[in-house]
Amino acid sequence: MEIFTTLFVATLGASVLVQLWLARRQQVHVGTHRVQVPDAFSGRVALDEHHKAADYTITNTRFGMVQLVYGSALLLVWTLGGGLEWLDQSLRGFGFGPLTTGIGFMIAAMLVMGLLELPFDLYHTFVIEERFGFNRTTPGVFVTDLAKQTLLMVAIGTPMLAIALWIMAASGDLWWLYVWLVWMCFTLVMFWAYPAVIAPLFNKFSPLENETLKARIQALLDKCGFRSKGIFIMDGSKRSGHGNAYFTGFGRNKRIVFFDTLVNSLEPEEIEAVLAHELGHFKLKHVQKRLLSTAALSLGGLALLGWLAGESWFYSGLGVSTPSDYMALMLFMMAAPVFSFFLHPVMARLSRKHEFEADAYAVVQSSGHDLVTALVKMYRENANTLTPDPLYSAFHDSHPPAPVRISHISGRLQEATTGRAL
Repeated sequence: MEIFTTLFVATLGASVLVQLWLARRQQVHVGTHRVQVPDAFSGRVALDEHHKAADYTITNTRFGMVQLVYGSALLLVWTLGGGLEWLDQSLRGFGFGPLTTGIGFMIAAMLVMGLLELPFDLYHTFVIEERFGFNRTTPGVFVTDLAKQTLLMVAIGTPMLAIALWIMAASGDLWWLYVWLVWMCFTLVMFWAYPAVIAPLFNKFSPLENETLKARIQALLDKCGFRSKGIFIMDGSKRSGHGNAYFTGFGRNKRIVFFDTLVNSLEPEEIEAVLAHELGHFKLKHVQKRLLSTAALSLGGLALLGWLAGESWFYSGLGVSTPSDYMALMLFMMAAPVFSFFLHPVMARLSRKHEFEADAYAVVQSSGHDLVTALVKMYRENANTLTPDPLYSAFHDSHPPAPVRISHISGRLQEATTGRAL
């Protein structure tokens, strides 16, 4: 067995074992604390709601463990088991040129991978989400969404793959830099165009009609110096009972989007507080920082791929006999997550830092008390566990655990009260 093969298998095995161990910790920790609502949420969350959140979390965690093992086994089948090798040799047999073969290989591999993961999507939507009262997706909507996603992947992915593979073949040793520049331009265009072009293919976005709420939100936007293309209500209830709010778009094409489920469950002052938190991400330049970090990581990744693509052991170590630009790209996409798993706590920590900062901004610009009540409602109605295992959360959660986040907001409120008293 080659050295790189050994390293790949050992890293994959270690990451799977660590993830299974973390998942087991999560199950035990949540199950142990299922019997009682945490003191910080006493009187705000009923015991039966706490039980539901615990059961929902444990069920999803157990499901994730099965999905992890299945996905890891498929990864080995695709690589060392010869799956990619077989697909590559089969397509080469048609006698097409390298560019056409490469595009066909990438698209075919992605379609098959999606098909193999489809049973898990179906089970999660129509069994787990249904069992806990969240699913509102009909089979017709599910199939339509799947068809749209597939067509979008082909329509958008094909020209991007063609450009990337052409650059790889024609641009010499620095191809990775030119591909990175194209990728970043594409990312910015998609970030700008998503709210107006892609999102409406899946959901209906209606302008906010509640004039009182609209005036309240506009006053907050003016106070924070934020301009957007509008405030929209998304028909999230068409697919799920979960609620959320987000900003989308870039530059002058920014939009504020509330799920209809969220608007129906929160009071106007609570909606304002949630919006103030989201505004914090923009005012504190979190979006720009995330774009810069994404740019840096993608640049580093493509530079690494630029080196690996010229090394024969990279291909043979992952079960491929014939090097090619498209195979290098596919192998890197499949192997990189294995080696980057242990960086998850670092990325999650940075994300949680941004959440704390946005909460602090909301306390100043709106009402911290209303933010707390809104978050508690969202935890309750989305069945988010109030007692995650700290170590599991450190690896997997981009947002702070509920007790930690509420405590942080309460601390900011106390600081503000003390400051005013002085």
